[in-house]
Amino acid sequence: MSPLAFFRQLRHDRQLRDHDFRRFWFSSILTNFGAQITMLALPICAALLLHATPAQMGTLAAAGSLPFLLFGLPTGVLLERSRRLPVMLASDAMVALSLASVPLAWWMGWLSIHWVYAVQFMLGVGYVVGGGAEQVFLTFLVGREGLIDAQAKFGATESASRLLGPGIAGLLVQALGAPLAILCNVAAFAVSLRNLRRIRKPEPAPQPPQSHALRDMLDGLVFVWRHPTLRLLAWVAGCWHLLFYGYSALYVLFATRVLGMAPGVMGTAQMLGGVGVFVASMLLKPLTTRFGSGGTTVIGLCASALGFVLMPAIPRDLFGSPAASAAAYAIVVFWLDCGALLFFLPYLALRQRVTPDAFLGRMTSTMRFLTVATAPLGAAGAGMLGERFGVRGGLSFVAAGALLLTLGTLLFTRLRHVRD
Repeated sequence: MSPLAFFRQLRHDRQLRDHDFRRFWFSSILTNFGAQITMLALPICAALLLHATPAQMGTLAAAGSLPFLLFGLPTGVLLERSRRLPVMLASDAMVALSLASVPLAWWMGWLSIHWVYAVQFMLGVGYVVGGGAEQVFLTFLVGREGLIDAQAKFGATESASRLLGPGIAGLLVQALGAPLAILCNVAAFAVSLRNLRRIRKPEPAPQPPQSHALRDMLDGLVFVWRHPTLRLLAWVAGCWHLLFYGYSALYVLFATRVLGMAPGVMGTAQMLGGVGVFVASMLLKPLTTRFGSGGTTVIGLCASALGFVLMPAIPRDLFGSPAASAAAYAIVVFWLDCGALLFFLPYLALRQRVTPDAFLGRMTSTMRFLTVATAPLGAAGAGMLGERFGVRGGLSFVAAGALLLTLGTLLFTRLRHVRD
């Protein structure tokens, strides 16, 4: 299906006739665009303004993933004992205030690597709590049968943010400086909060707790571990996150210091990743129909592994040209983003569809806990490897791990045979 046909189809879409869904989707678009700025600006604050070492960049990435380990399981209990919309509002407000502290600290002369660690940690908390609430709230809005269509819409608009956002972010960082560019994301959160408050569909009141919170957390763990599909997804996604956060710890240093790219050039090169996200959103439904959610997840795993492998192979001046190196970097980002979306959207839909309503909150938080608990190890480990063997060497270890994970999933698991 062409992009024009896709957007023409949206005009007659049943979900888009729902005012609350449109508000929820619009808020997602705002925060996606704002997140592109923060994803570029905050690491650049550390790498260029504060001259962070590879080990410190690893610690920064680990700080963003540590909340999954600390709060992943309690969040599931919270989501099953609370209405999700107020949780999303409180989480977004906390993230906006944390981001606003960066330009304030920079202006006052207080900004340090430890300040950036703290902000990254708060962003992680917001993603754990608010992101989990969003996933469960989306299921409430569209129902299980509408999840694939809704995820495809979210993927399409995420592709637009990935296409335009990095370029805009790179220009803002270069023109205003990284701290002031972050204020644009603060503004996006402010508009999103006002929009979410206008959602009117009444959430059912949560059931009164029948057991202790610790018992509920244990039940969530036992449910996931005894469910063969969820247990398999947890293993594969946990290993993937180990690699992805290792890559996340080093890619800014690789682009700026190893390849010599300016923030504006880096942002422009990463715009091709948005094309990859859009292509993945277009391929999602036909691939899921043909291969099932499990098979599509494996296809995404293979594509992202190719990106991990190719990234450290890019030379500084490909064919004697920095522009050629930037173009190669953009192509690799395309593969990574396309693969990541094809990996995660069917993965998310599959785990939602196999879980009964009574366990949705606990399943979401338990899976996030199990799959991202490895992320701090991946980020910190890649940072130490980058310190010891250089940034390119650290990314090469990530590439080797991606190959092993892909081969292991293809040869020793049944994931590619799992259908809805």
